[in-house]
Amino acid sequence: MTTAALQTVLTVPERYRGPAQCANGGWLAGTLTDALNGGRSAVEVTLRAPTPLGTELKLEHLANSVSLYDGDKPLVEAIPVAEDVKAPPFVRFTEAARAEAGFPGRRAHAFPECFACGFREPGDGLRIFPGPVQGAEDLVAAGWRVPFTVAEEDGVPPSVVGAALDCVTGWAHLKPGESALLGRLAVQFHRKVIPGGVYSVVARTTGREGRKRFGESAIYEVDGTLVAAANATWITPR
Repeated sequence: MTTAALQTVLTVPERYRGPAQCANGGWLAGTLTDALNGGRSAVEVTLRAPTPLGTELKLEHLANSVSLYDGDKPLVEAIPVAEDVKAPPFVRFTEAARAEAGFPGRRAHAFPECFACGFREPGDGLRIFPGPVQGAEDLVAAGWRVPFTVAEEDGVPPSVVGAALDCVTGWAHLKPGESALLGRLAVQFHRKVIPGGVYSVVARTTGREGRKRFGESAIYEVDGTLVAAANATWITPR
């Protein structure tokens, strides 16, 4: 017997854009991870097509997957994964904040309005600007000062945490003006993010294959406690 899918509606507000007119991939990954299992274990989210903003989309819930559709067009799929998501090493907040001075997007940014890494007004976007960590050739990091304006009644939602884990993995690869699009993000949440808190957001490259770029990211508390981790696959344009 086939179990009927539960369907709900999701509309992505314009605030949570990444590229112009499209939803931020990490925001979607966090949203679908929460919809699938409440963030209790690792989830792999695959982005199959750009997700439009301000449009009523169909969120289809099955026993072991959650999928997002625009009509019949598949946009995003989330499935559980058994393995823990790997994290890059801890970087102290002071070092992470210092690394922001080298953020490549300050010189040229393909998506300057991005919710996570764009130059939005303080409190509107996350303003996470990762740059190279001094003395650690393969690491980029930023200090994240969590705005109260992204919190809900029970704290910072998984969608926002997913966005914080997203772009930093791209900037581990990208030079000023370069661009890529997120293709897949495996996410695992360990602890809550506290509004008004300060965290280190860290990423490193883990390889490349053709047009694909791979990276891993993490959010750490000031004492080095792991809050969340993600493993990303990016696709560079032809």
